Amino acid sequence: MEIKLPETITEEELIRVMKSSKPKHKIAYALGFYECMRISEIINLRKEDIDMDRKLLYLKQAKGHKDRNIPIAPQVVGGLRNIPVPYGIRALQIAFKKKAMKVLGKDLHFHLLRHSGITYYLTKKNWNTSQVQQLAGHSKIATTQIYTHINPTHLVEKMWE
Repeated sequence: MEIKLPETITEEELIRVMKSSKPKHKIAYALGFYECMRISEIINLRKEDIDMDRKLLYLKQAKGHKDRNIPIAPQVVGGLRNIPVPYGIRALQIAFKKKAMKVLGKDLHFHLLRHSGITYYLTKKNWNTSQVQQLAGHSKIATTQIYTHINPTHLVEKMWE
């Protein structure tokens, strides 16, 4: 059985999209990418779920009715004042799709931010698979390993280091 690699964008592409987005959209996009959060987790995040002292986000009743704690990425700290995100799931999906088409010329879906974040931590930040598994909330390591693919651009960069 052939495994289809998840589509991703780079951090640079994310930043381009965010630069032309509303502040409350920016934090949703940043949480999707840097925190590898699902859109439902973003919509359900509340101020009381943010522990700045411990630098943790508490995700309650995420997929599979599981709770998980994830570290707050430095890139999202400033935007956390815009929590809760005042949009529904569909509104965020549409906003991201339109912005990605306008800025990047690509037809992308919101969940791609999660795929991109997982790939970013594995390939750009060199986190190990177990660390990324815990961040993403995957119950099986095999699910996380799907994202260990190497982008041809990364191979070219390595070749020319």
